[in-house]
Amino acid sequence: MMDATDSVKDKVEEAKWYVAHTYSGHENKVKTTMEKMVVNRGMEDIIQEIRVPTEEYTDTKNGVEKVKERKLYPSYVLVKMIMTDESWYLVRNTRGVTGFVGPGSKPVPLSDEEVKALGVIDKKPINFELEVGDSVKILMGPFKDFMGNIENVDFDQGKVKVFISMFGRDTLLELDFDQVEGI
Repeated sequence: MMDATDSVKDKVEEAKWYVAHTYSGHENKVKTTMEKMVVNRGMEDIIQEIRVPTEEYTDTKNGVEKVKERKLYPSYVLVKMIMTDESWYLVRNTRGVTGFVGPGSKPVPLSDEEVKALGVIDKKPINFELEVGDSVKILMGPFKDFMGNIENVDFDQGKVKVFISMFGRDTLLELDFDQVEGI
């Protein structure tokens, strides 16, 4: 006999990543629309995650550094879902989606190697040795070279919360593990 946790676990394992092609510049709009449609139709267990992979980069203009974000794969949205007629229909008929990546009208799921290569599976650091209360230096971003103290460490997300002093006030920042180093 199968209980509820077994069926949920099976659905998570059954879900695969698919790539939907969108109009250029509509990736975030498609993601938002699709997420709303999933919630409205109660399909959270079938369409589990929707991503627009991005990366941060530093842009220097007139001697001022700004951290900006750009899409890694323009015109594409990644969708983790269980392929059914209903889920196919929802994704395919989302405004801004031109179709799935795959031959003809048959979507092809990404292999595990492709998913890893796309950076969809977050790579967690093997050993992050800093802990709450440790002093750190920020290595990149708008607060580069600021010093602070760790308030919280989230190993699941690969994030650390750091208090820095700015304009005489403590300010809490959430940073990735690779953005800080111990001092």
